[in-house]
Amino acid sequence: MDKSLLITRPEHDLTTLYISKWSEKIIDEAKKKNVSITDLHREKANKNRVSGILKKKASTKMLVVFNGHGNSGAITGHDDEPLVTKDDASGLVNKIVYARSCQSAKVLGRAAITAGSLAYLGYEEDFIFLMDDEKIMKPLEDTKASLFLEPSNYLIISLLKGHSVADANNRSKNHFRKNLEIVLTARVSSENFYIARFLYWDMANQVCLGDESVSL
Repeated sequence: MDKSLLITRPEHDLTTLYISKWSEKIIDEAKKKNVSITDLHREKANKNRVSGILKKKASTKMLVVFNGHGNSGAITGHDDEPLVTKDDASGLVNKIVYARSCQSAKVLGRAAITAGSLAYLGYEEDFIFLMDDEKIMKPLEDTKASLFLEPSNYLIISLLKGHSVADANNRSKNHFRKNLEIVLTARVSSENFYIARFLYWDMANQVCLGDESVSL
C-alpha cells in the first residue's frame, strides 16, 4: 500500500510561519520516500478541506500531521479556525496523528484513540520553542528555533522512514536530549538555562498514545 501524508501548514502569525517553514523539510523528505502528499498550506488549512479529506480517506491508514495552535480539546488551522475537536475525533479513525499543537494530547488525543485512531503523538501541555529575534525573517536559519523544531521534525521523518510510533517518539526525545546536552555544556549563561528548561519541557510533555507498534 502506498504511503500517504496529510499535513496542515497555517501561516497567519509568527509561530505558525516558523512551523510552516520548518515543515518544508518534512515535505522534502516525504517526496524522497515517494509518499503521497496533501499539503494544506495557508488558507487551505481549513475545516472543510480537512474534514473532506479525512472522510474520503476514512478507511485508509495514513499519517496526519497537524501544525498550528490548539488547546486540550481542539487543533486549529489558518486564522485559528478549529480543524478537529474532541467532539469530532472520529474523523481521525485509522490514522496515525502527530499534532505539533499545544495541549491537544491531553483530551483530543485520548478521544481520537477511543474513536479509532491508530496512534496519536502530541503534547499534553504547551509545545514551546524559542526564536532568535535577528532571524525571524529567515526561520530556517534560526539556530535557536532549530533546537526545538529539528527534534519534532525528526519524529515525523522517522515515521516516514517506516519506524513504529514508539520508536519515532523515542528517536525524537533522544534528539531533544542531545540538544539539551549541547546547550548545557556550552558557556554558562541565563539564556542557555532558559533554552534548556523549555527543551526539557517539550521532551517531557511529548507523548505517544494508542498502538505503539503501528507504523506507516
